[in-house]
Amino acid sequence: MVQAGEVRGGVHFHSAALTSAPRPAQLPGNVGGFVNRIDELRSLHALLELPPPGTQQNSGVLRIAVVVGTAGVGKTSLAIRWAHQIKEHFPDGQLYVNLRGYDPGPPVIVTDVLGRFLRALDVPLEHIPTGEEPRAELFRSVTAGRRVLIVLDNAATASEIRPLLPGSSSCLVAITSRTRMSGLVVREGAHRVGVETLSQAESVQLLRTVFAGYRTGDDQEELAELARLCARLPLALRIVAERAAARPRMPLRDLIADLRDESGLWDALSVTGEGEAEEADAVRTVFAWSYRTLTPQSARMFRLLGLHPGPEFRVEAAAALAATTTVRARRHLDSLAAAHLLEECGHDRYQFHDLLRAYAVDQTQREESPGDRRAALERVLGWYLHSAAAAALAGSCSYTMPLTLEPVDGHVRPMSFDDGDDGKAGIAWYETERDNLITAVRIAGAVGLDRVAWQIPAVLTMVIADREPADTWLPAQRMALESALRAGDRYGEAITLDNLGIAYRHLFRLAEAEEYFSAALNILQELGDVFGIARAANGLGVTHMFAHRVEDATTCFEQALEQANELDNVLYTGAFTRNLGWALLECDELDRAEELLSSSAAILADAKEPLEQAEALTLLSAVHRRAGRFTPANETAEQALAIAGEADGKLFESLALLELGRNSLAQEEATEALAHLQQAAALFQRIGRPDLQAAAWDATGEAYLLLGRVEEAVAFHRQACSAFRSRDDRWSLALSLARLAVALTRQGFPQEAQEQRLEALRLLTAFHDTMARARRSEVEAAARAET
Repeated sequence: MVQAGEVRGGVHFHSAALTSAPRPAQLPGNVGGFVNRIDELRSLHALLELPPPGTQQNSGVLRIAVVVGTAGVGKTSLAIRWAHQIKEHFPDGQLYVNLRGYDPGPPVIVTDVLGRFLRALDVPLEHIPTGEEPRAELFRSVTAGRRVLIVLDNAATASEIRPLLPGSSSCLVAITSRTRMSGLVVREGAHRVGVETLSQAESVQLLRTVFAGYRTGDDQEELAELARLCARLPLALRIVAERAAARPRMPLRDLIADLRDESGLWDALSVTGEGEAEEADAVRTVFAWSYRTLTPQSARMFRLLGLHPGPEFRVEAAAALAATTTVRARRHLDSLAAAHLLEECGHDRYQFHDLLRAYAVDQTQREESPGDRRAALERVLGWYLHSAAAAALAGSCSYTMPLTLEPVDGHVRPMSFDDGDDGKAGIAWYETERDNLITAVRIAGAVGLDRVAWQIPAVLTMVIADREPADTWLPAQRMALESALRAGDRYGEAITLDNLGIAYRHLFRLAEAEEYFSAALNILQELGDVFGIARAANGLGVTHMFAHRVEDATTCFEQALEQANELDNVLYTGAFTRNLGWALLECDELDRAEELLSSSAAILADAKEPLEQAEALTLLSAVHRRAGRFTPANETAEQALAIAGEADGKLFESLALLELGRNSLAQEEATEALAHLQQAAALFQRIGRPDLQAAAWDATGEAYLLLGRVEEAVAFHRQACSAFRSRDDRWSLALSLARLAVALTRQGFPQEAQEQRLEALRLLTAFHDTMARARRSEVEAAARAET
């Protein structure tokens, strides 16, 4: 039976089917109160104009707009305004990311951005490679020929931009940056649009736009002076205008006097480049002036938000930081948003401009004692830990190791999720908070909150395993391991090692996965933790199966099953019994495998786990097929297909179809086999299982060979070999190479066929089980027959 990757034997209990993603529409909301920028918009619109008929001007060249200017000048507002105006020209969707190049927190990782873009473009999880370069290559392939608008906001360097550029001229990229991005202009031909501070007339117009309905009769000269004090920067102008609008009876001359008297309270803003000192002085003056007008409670909320793991947050997280209720927190946040010190970016969700976040960080350092800062951090990180645990419980199975969570302050109210929505709310919360959760691990580790650092990824074990490319959480998981080691927490160390084993198994880096699972198992045996031993032994067994070390896998599954029986856990008893049956099937011990798989199917049926039951039945069908019992093999696979279909488990339907195809092949019913295999391959592609799709291709090659369509058989076997080689799946590659050799011989290429057989034999010498010896003998016999 072909390995089923991270589901086969991984004991993932599934609930939701995969669905096709809609076209991405990620642009932030359009900007209100926008003023002028007519020349800049006209310059940007020029990128959409086609070259004159009959010319080759810029043919096939990616269109890139770079919007540059000083901090607070309105680059993002302009780019978003323009993007909304032109988005209808890009029917395949819009992608947006804030790269946070100037944020005081950690920068966004380009590899993660590529992963998110690929997911948004409906690339299945298992098709997303690890590493920046492979993802960039896939991104260019996926966007080729599509019309997609991509907005890369707040970029600091050209180097972080280049991997995010599509290769297709049908796309358009808009970038905002404080630097001139000369490299992009020279090398990629980017169209640079400089955004200067507003003119005096434009600044006054912006002030009057905000004042509309609140103030009338303000003196033109005083408005001009107010604009000058704000250095004609939109960010500063909006803050000042909001305060003036909120005090319609306050004469502008009094407000101007306040601004003139305001000393610079902020020295954290770093200023680079000539000509920016005036703007920086104006910004910090306006921030300090606005901050000092807040109520003490709102001011405290503002500065404590500087401790939040990321620039975007929910109202509940803010409440945890300030040790207040959600109602009061929302009131303070709304006040800060009204003063333009925060921006509302969704229901009960807010975000910082990077300059304001830096100011909040500075004020926290100035005004909060180390003890108070520590307590606030403990509250918000504890909120993330306990909310993540609730989300995982609602959205994944109970395979997560039992934990006693680090306690939180009594003022903290973690998120709770409805059990009746199949975990959708919990998963949605996780996907929104993913970046904050990863940063929370980093911060917790840095400040010595070690239990929080390792527990966040621990509670999210199955959510991460089922929903993320394996490398997304690797840095955080490594930090979690460092934290557990530093704390001397052996249980935390074991859980984190086990999680790293799952991640490396996802990456098919099996030697490293084995190392982590073995280390986890050793610690859990020292601790006498029966559940943990069962889990780690099972994880190690699945890793051995991926490497086709079936005897080692059998030992591990027997150990896992023994622990499950000791726990009297019916669910794990059924799952581990199935895994042991899988290993014995690969050892060609068919009688014992049949007994175990029949028992497993019955146990899992009683446990009401239809998808796990369907997998047990599919394996049982393979036993019947190998024993030459084709009728029960077909009936059992059809039963698995029906159960999986009823439970809407596409992966398990695909596995049953693959087995039906193999059963038809065994009976030399090639046409019927092709029908099953084509359905299986299409489903495997749809759900993102390239490893299993390759297995379906390999079997399809056998079917075409039976039909005498040799050229097509060779093509499918080559395709399968390529997929197995890229995954470094040496066992599957060896078997596929042997089948390719048979097809090449039929095609009249005996020399290449021998080369493929010799490589297959070299690979098979690394395997020593009964099945490997039998396959080696078959290939050797075929090689002798050709000489």
